[in-house]
Amino acid sequence: MDRIEAIKILTKIGLDRLERATKELRPEQLDWRPFPEANTLRWILTHEAYILHIAFPRILLGDRDYLSDGWPDDYQGNEGYMLEKILGDIEEGKASLMEGLDGLMDESLAEEIEFAGTRTREWTVM
Repeated sequence: MDRIEAIKILTKIGLDRLERATKELRPEQLDWRPFPEANTLRWILTHEAYILHIAFPRILLGDRDYLSDGWPDDYQGNEGYMLEKILGDIEEGKASLMEGLDGLMDESLAEEIEFAGTRTREWTVM
């Protein structure tokens, strides 16, 4: 199995787990936190959407400044976003990420990119 296929399989496993974990989540649970200093479920899910829409494209494209068209600056933790929207954004991000991984070439995995330090694209994706 080639490395890109392995990355896609591991990515799908993680994203499927997220989907199962949120399957029965109710809107009134979005602002729950396990203890006062913890992030809310809303913040965690909006952060996951941010990773899918902004962080992964930056890694795949090698562009630290990439911004998805129309992506709001105040997305993470925004109390105005309801559960349906957040989960919809995650679904869109999942599809986009898998498409981006389909376009990845083996030789690009070894390229060094700047993203939280200098690392190979493969290391950063993983």
